[in-house]
Amino acid sequence: MMSPRPISEDRGTSHSASFRHTPLQIIHIIGNLMRIWSVYSMYHYLSENGASVVAFIFSCLVPSSILFLALQRPWKGRPLANTQVVPSIINGGITALYFVMWGKGLRSCGPLRAIMAEYAGAVLGVLSAVLYGRRGNIWKKVGGLIAMMASFYFLSQGWAMATYSPFSFKDNIDTEAKAEEVLGMKQMIIPIIAGILSALRRVIARRVSLKNQLKRRLHAITITSATCFLFPLAMWDMILGSASGSSINLPFSTWAYLSTILFGVVLIFYVDSVAEERLHMVFSSPRHLMVAGGCIIIMEIVYKMDFSLLGFLICSIILGFGMCCLVCA
Repeated sequence: MMSPRPISEDRGTSHSASFRHTPLQIIHIIGNLMRIWSVYSMYHYLSENGASVVAFIFSCLVPSSILFLALQRPWKGRPLANTQVVPSIINGGITALYFVMWGKGLRSCGPLRAIMAEYAGAVLGVLSAVLYGRRGNIWKKVGGLIAMMASFYFLSQGWAMATYSPFSFKDNIDTEAKAEEVLGMKQMIIPIIAGILSALRRVIARRVSLKNQLKRRLHAITITSATCFLFPLAMWDMILGSASGSSINLPFSTWAYLSTILFGVVLIFYVDSVAEERLHMVFSSPRHLMVAGGCIIIMEIVYKMDFSLLGFLICSIILGFGMCCLVCA
């Protein structure tokens, strides 16, 4: 007869492993909560004060790149090969484009839809299946793509907003205001493209860096490169803004800048790196979406946004189902 002892030992091992990962999971949740808090702060600053998106992001990337360079010091240690540095510099251009498009999408679509659109990068799974000839699960990936597009469409129609959600029972909805406020898929295209660019820059960084420490050194080069790419755009934007007089006497928000630098750029990189290395939780995964969804619910309540919990949960479930089909297929 087989002894039940190995089963109990396996259970004990699994319990100890999950207990060992609990602090890392808490760090991951807190890090994402702080990052999403910085997104809401950035949105309110940009929407209320009319500040330039490019200038704001550039002013945040400058100290962020200095922090990354001071922490990682890519010029020390084993010399980096040109086959690693050059793709990282090119990745900096992709990162700069991502930040600009995501910032503009944040201003036009709001923080909830901009954050959810970041998970559009999971569509790269369909592209990889086509390019590498893995057609066995192609229909499952196409179904996941359709589910993701349906989720983004519902978000664009205001399902996550109490005023416009079909699951809200408000009787005092102004139809004219509703027609003006509800977004279409055209407005969602910008943050969706930003989400795809975000996934692309992660793929390039993962392919170029072979070790975790090397990944951090190359990321410092990528952020510095992105800052350099944004420099002429930010200067041009500031010159045009000063010529038109729109940037005169804009109030300065210390929290919006500091939270974006510390939590939105620097801390979230290390938090996501730890989650990917130790928890095996990649960004384009339903588990990551679950954590972000919980943080969004907290921020929507704290900032007293026009929020429909039921509509948001339905959109999140559809999006998570689509991501699961794309990533797990």
